[in-house]
Parts: sequence; structure tokens; C-alpha cells
Amino acid sequence: MSVREKPVEVITRGERRRIWTDAQKHDIVLESLVPGGSPIAVARRHGIGTGLLYTWRRQMVEGQLKALMPAAPSFMPVAALPEDQAAAAAPISPRAAPAAAAIDGIPGRIEIVLPDGVTVRVGVAVDETALRRVLAVLGRQ
Repeated sequence: MSVREKPVEVITRGERRRIWTDAQKHDIVLESLVPGGSPIAVARRHGIGTGLLYTWRRQMVEGQLKALMPAAPSFMPVAALPEDQAAAAAPISPRAAPAAAAIDGIPGRIEIVLPDGVTVRVGVAVDETALRRVLAVLGRQ
């Protein structure tokens, strides 16, 4: 008498290992560094493990990742002068705009000149989160 054996089920790996370019790693790492963002949510969105994301972050800091690190924020010197001396003072940098043009006659106006020459002007009631997002996008270009 012959006994039929149960069928054997072969389970294969769901998908092949993904090969990420340095540019893709760079973009994912920068996305995980956005203030108020969640690295875990970024990892899930891209289908990678959090351990891999943190490895890429460490590699970027240590310079092992070939992609460029984001530029460190820098500060420009600021001087507060009385109004009578402000008109006679020379601008700090050649890119500085005249005081009247910078504030557009609106009190509390802030002008930010980025290293690539892009100027962002905001009022005192600007939403901090929105401004951070705009500056982050402009900084990547």
C-alpha cells in the first residue's frame, strides 16, 4: 500500500535586498533629522529598519557616507546702533540690503539672506514650524 505524502510548501524570501544609492541614503537621513519628525516613521515610510537608518546617520556624521553632510548653521554678526549712527554705519557684508529696504517699513520684519543669495522675509507672527520647513527645503537646493 502506498501512502501519499503531504505536499511540501516552499517559502521564499518576499523581496530581494534593496540597494540604496548614497543620494537616497542622504535624503532619507536628512528627512529623519527634520525637527519634530520621527525617525521611526521615516524608516517605516521607506520600508527600512530603524537600525539601518541609525547606521546611515552615524556613517554620515563620521564621514563614511559619500553623500554630503548638510551645512552647519552659521551666524552673522549683528550690531544694534542708535538711529543717528545707523545711517552712517557701513554694511557688514556686501550683500546686506539698506535698512529701509530690508524692513519694508513694517516694524518687526525679519530678513534672512541665505549663502546662495536667496532672501526670505517674514513678519513677527511667522509660524516657527513653517519657517523651519521652508529654510530646510531652501538649504537642500
